[in-house]
Amino acid sequence: MSHDTVVDPRALRFGAALTSAVLALVLVTPSPAREIVLGAQTVVFALGVFVSLGASPWSWLFRAVVRPRIGAPDRTEDVRPSRFAQAVGLTFALVGLVALLAGATTVGLVAVGFAFVAALLNATTGLCLGCELYLTTRRLARTLA
Repeated sequence: MSHDTVVDPRALRFGAALTSAVLALVLVTPSPAREIVLGAQTVVFALGVFVSLGASPWSWLFRAVVRPRIGAPDRTEDVRPSRFAQAVGLTFALVGLVALLAGATTVGLVAVGFAFVAALLNATTGLCLGCELYLTTRRLARTLA
């Protein structure tokens, strides 16, 4: 498990943009290719959740190609909300993948559609629904404690 505590918010939006593109591809690609593409994106989510955000191929690509051209960030963000968001994405991707493999195409594509909308929203506006859910549940937990 990584001990990374902060993340470049530009890397998050870059990753969300690539994730959006991959999930859009899943939505328009016929079977069995869509299950392969969704399986690959599921692995990307799992790396972010179980290893570190920096272990994601999208993070590697940002560090290797984008960040050298744009420089260090002006600010960083706590990594915990973003890792939680990756877990939410992983959940939707797994539901979608299992449903598609089981022949429940509508359920699978709806799950992928939810993940796509969340990733696209993050990529285009910076609003991370999974991060907001993390912060809301933390506030609720403190209130109930």
